Amino acid sequence: MSENQQTQCKELFTQDYVHHRLLVSKYTAIKWLLYGYLSNAISICTKSYKVKYIENKKSLLYKDRDDKRVLYISGMALWLSKSQNQKTMELAHAIASHLSVASGDVFSIQIVPPGWIHLELTHPSLAVWLQSLAVEYSGRDEESGRCRESKMKEVGDGEKYLIPKKDSKFPNSLFFVQYVHARCCSLVLLAHQEGLIKLKEPVPDYSPAFWSFISSNPIPWLNCDGKLRLNHPDERRLIAELVQAVDSIKCPNVSNYLKWQKAALNLSRAFENFWCNCRIWGEVKITSLELAQARLGLLMATQSVLRFLLEEKLGVFAPLEL
Repeated sequence: MSENQQTQCKELFTQDYVHHRLLVSKYTAIKWLLYGYLSNAISICTKSYKVKYIENKKSLLYKDRDDKRVLYISGMALWLSKSQNQKTMELAHAIASHLSVASGDVFSIQIVPPGWIHLELTHPSLAVWLQSLAVEYSGRDEESGRCRESKMKEVGDGEKYLIPKKDSKFPNSLFFVQYVHARCCSLVLLAHQEGLIKLKEPVPDYSPAFWSFISSNPIPWLNCDGKLRLNHPDERRLIAELVQAVDSIKCPNVSNYLKWQKAALNLSRAFENFWCNCRIWGEVKITSLELAQARLGLLMATQSVLRFLLEEKLGVFAPLEL
């Protein structure tokens, strides 16, 4: 690709990125974003505004297991059709029409008989979501973060790496998660040193993130066709685990310590597979710098979510190195 073509691609993506950012970045959890869209659509399509349809029937929106795409399926029209005395497919189309207007091109929408509404996150929107995880996401408010940091600073060096709660049955698994977090940090710093990405001077403290980009340009998640560069099965599996973990953080069905352990462990295992099969350095760095940078962005997003799970949900230290 010529230099002019690369410049044009970057300009087009930057414009698209800003547009989608306005719609997506306010909501870190994709499922939470969809709840808002559905609530607004139902208030227009039904005879009365009933937020309880969303609050009490969250099971009517679930994520499909297909790792190749970020797809959510809503059965809201099936559930509402009887109470609203409307045909299911007609109601589904009405809800979908309002969703399409409200969400723009954040989601592609499809109606599937007998009234399922399929909502698939578009590639540009997924790129914005990944960008927010990689360089902005902390998942916690500043006050709780300061309290956590204060407690950690009081812990002795010999104890800080693993302090599981009393009901933890998998301390070795927690150490594995900590190890993966530390590896992510080391790899990002190595990439910074070798010039693959440009960061502000990293400060190894207890802040929500110890790096940020010097450049305001986003990570090159998309190619010139507006499609995600990350298409390897292990890349898509890691993205799926990130989506699931963040959805669980923002929209938890059960606040259970063992459930958070499982989420952190699943994310760590997905990262291990990604790291084993999706190279960043060597030939990839030479022949496809954008792909290497996108994979680094995925690595940074993983670190960000793992840090939150370790510190806020599991109550253990998220080490920068081991």
